[in-house]
Amino acid sequence: MLPIPPPDNHAYVSGVSIGPGGRPVVRRVRTRRNLDFQEEASWLAYGWCGRSGWSMPDHDDKVVLRYWVYWPDRRRRDPANLLKVLLDALEGVLYADDRTVLPRAMDYQVDRLDPRVEVDVSLFG
Repeated sequence: MLPIPPPDNHAYVSGVSIGPGGRPVVRRVRTRRNLDFQEEASWLAYGWCGRSGWSMPDHDDKVVLRYWVYWPDRRRRDPANLLKVLLDALEGVLYADDRTVLPRAMDYQVDRLDPRVEVDVSLFG
């Protein structure tokens, strides 16, 4: 179980820096909320690896990641908007590279007392 990650539109802000030749370069910078989620999620995933015996698969092995979202209220939300931040947080813990992940949104519900994301991971094939 993980906390609900921030959606994409709350996970990044645009930042401008000076690039080569003095030209401005626009970059996406992670928000504090995103950084906090990624740190907490990776620690929780490390703990799960230790308890379950999961070891990171080889770099090119595909991984199926099923996830269930339990929202804190009935506001209209899209489970897919959580995916980028969620996959980035688990990269390097459950899998080497998120390009090898095959995500599956399984369901969503409301749980006012315990909003969360539940994740199940397995090797593909």
